[in-house]
Amino acid sequence: MPKNKLVRTFRDAVADIPDGATVMIGGFGGAGGQPTRLMLALRDHGVKNLTLIGNVAGISKLTGYGWPKGLDPIDQGIFFASGQANRIICSFPVTGSPNLVSEIEKAWREGRAEVDIVPQGTLIERIRAAGAGIAAFYTPTGAGTPVAKGREVRIFNGREHLLEYALPADFALVRAKMADAHGNLMYVGTSRAFNPAMATAAKVVIAEVDEVVPSGGLDPERIGTPGVYVDRIVVRDPGDPLP
Repeated sequence: MPKNKLVRTFRDAVADIPDGATVMIGGFGGAGGQPTRLMLALRDHGVKNLTLIGNVAGISKLTGYGWPKGLDPIDQGIFFASGQANRIICSFPVTGSPNLVSEIEKAWREGRAEVDIVPQGTLIERIRAAGAGIAAFYTPTGAGTPVAKGREVRIFNGREHLLEYALPADFALVRAKMADAHGNLMYVGTSRAFNPAMATAAKVVIAEVDEVVPSGGLDPERIGTPGVYVDRIVVRDPGDPLP
């Protein structure tokens, strides 16, 4: 493993993330492909004024969705509970119940945070566009709804489309099953939903993995992120109870 990629601890991996950084956090929802140990290390790092980008954010703590019984669920809400984040760009920041108020919703209600809700398909396309070097694109999603407020609208084939801009980040925290000696990543399950795209769209990509195998140890057909995108890799302890 190249010395410039393998990092000994999660704390070391996030140590240079500064105040005011924009950080993508991988995962589809609940514990599905979430870089939980990196998230906890970032919280303990004490950095402030973060902008977070993710899919389902802040509802695992309330619903327990995807978490094994007996474990306290962790989600992006930890950064709002600690006052470290003041903005999030995501698709699902709240539950479907008005009686379950997430830390993100609480921060928004109290005027401590800005919440940008983006349709899920649009969110992943904005991330992919950033990774592909595409500045912006048009999509019919959200046209004629409150989502269109303040957006540029154009007609293509007789249908309204909204202009959406690429969504890059300073750092991406991603979760993979395995990495090899070159930093190539292999994902399983729902971890393939957002992690691979985020790994192309950030200046610095930090991967949390369960195992590192020698060069050639990964099936090339299963590699979801080429190592050229990955800057740091941290290996979880064997038997770590957190998803």
